Amino acid sequence: MISSTKDERWGARLWGALTVLCAVVFLDALDVSMVGVALPSIQADLGMTTTSLQWVVSGYVLGYGGLLLLGGRTADLLGRRRVFLSALVLFAVASLLGGLMSDGTLLIAARFAKGVSAAFTAPAALSIITTTFAEGPARNRALSIFTASGASGFSLGLVLSGVLTEIGWRWTFLMPVPVAIIALVAGARLLERSDERGEGGHDLLGAVTITAAMLLMVFAVVEAPKVSVARTVVSLAASAALVGLFVRLERRVRHPLVRLGILRSAPLVRANVGLVILFGSYVGFQFVAMQYFQNLLGWSALTTALAFLPAGLLVAVGSTTMGRLADRFGTARLIVVGSVALLAGYAVFLRVDLHPGLFTMVLPGMLLLGVAFALSFPSLNIQATAGVDDEEQGLASGLLNTSGQVGGAVVLAIVTAVLTAGADGGDPITRFRAAILVSAGFALAGLAVAVSGLRFRRPVEAREEPVPELV
Repeated sequence: MISSTKDERWGARLWGALTVLCAVVFLDALDVSMVGVALPSIQADLGMTTTSLQWVVSGYVLGYGGLLLLGGRTADLLGRRRVFLSALVLFAVASLLGGLMSDGTLLIAARFAKGVSAAFTAPAALSIITTTFAEGPARNRALSIFTASGASGFSLGLVLSGVLTEIGWRWTFLMPVPVAIIALVAGARLLERSDERGEGGHDLLGAVTITAAMLLMVFAVVEAPKVSVARTVVSLAASAALVGLFVRLERRVRHPLVRLGILRSAPLVRANVGLVILFGSYVGFQFVAMQYFQNLLGWSALTTALAFLPAGLLVAVGSTTMGRLADRFGTARLIVVGSVALLAGYAVFLRVDLHPGLFTMVLPGMLLLGVAFALSFPSLNIQATAGVDDEEQGLASGLLNTSGQVGGAVVLAIVTAVLTAGADGGDPITRFRAAILVSAGFALAGLAVAVSGLRFRRPVEAREEPVPELV
């Protein structure tokens, strides 16, 4: 990996390596945002239902979230550089195949493969950063740049997807291919080789168990409106049983996928729950907004992308300063303010109607969501990896990313179920409001979790000096 440094001045090679790592998170965010805007065009071209269309997003999220823990552990065991570059090859191949598919099921499979590749690149990249830069200002600065790169990819992806979708939605899949190839070549040259490997083995049974649990849970929620209550309850119970089996396995295997003791860290747990809510509620909201803007209001893909652009730009610009703000105010306070902004942003969009005001709903709501991400996302990354030993940075990174992706899959499934309920004859505005209300409800829960992390200090009462008695 890159040579560790505590010097505030970073050399050209270190900057180059950080740029390669940032390019990966840029690609991940680019891919998510471009596909989101292209969904209505994909649906029309391939004849997919709204429920099956949701799996174009969930397929990626589940491949990503389902194998992130294994990806993080693999990076610790086999070497972060090796895992990073190998997974990047898979990302490029899956992107190419996704752009060539003409069947909805095969497209979902290609998206799942891309998610699997990201499950190995993301924790490897993040753990390279956290083991390279010393905890404190240097690491906070690097993580701020890393998260800002993701925000830049998301905002740029929105604009590119609007343009590319007008030409053909397949270009939204093909465009990341050359970027991935460039990052692969540069990474092979700039990321230093290391023969250091962690001790232990792979917990494949644990990885299969937790992935199956999440797949079953999301499938149960997605299918709930179309099947009996009994079947939904049985599916959710089976998912819970698999989670219980996973916990039991982790306690017994010699080299667990997740060392359960790491969950004794309250800040790490709060960070993971926070990302479940932040990313999950936003993925659900974005899916609803794309349907609302394009299918109900008839906006073009480019116009829809421009509506989301202010939030992405605000995150891209604001995230670069979060390292300094975290040093000054602490991550807990920034997360609380971000949670308030997130809830307020969804509240603004609860006023959706057939004639939305650009300056009274769309722009204020998007700016509030941008503030929420700019404050919360870098702070959650810093909080989740602080105080974790180097040999478990991959695990901590994998846990955090897993939380975000699982949150995205689960909340999106719930939102989709609400949105499609009564779709045959119900009022569409009522359904859109109900779906956005789901995201707002999760945001409210996130605010409660964030506030629990604050440390309230009792003011020290001033003590009066005794007045000497006059004799």
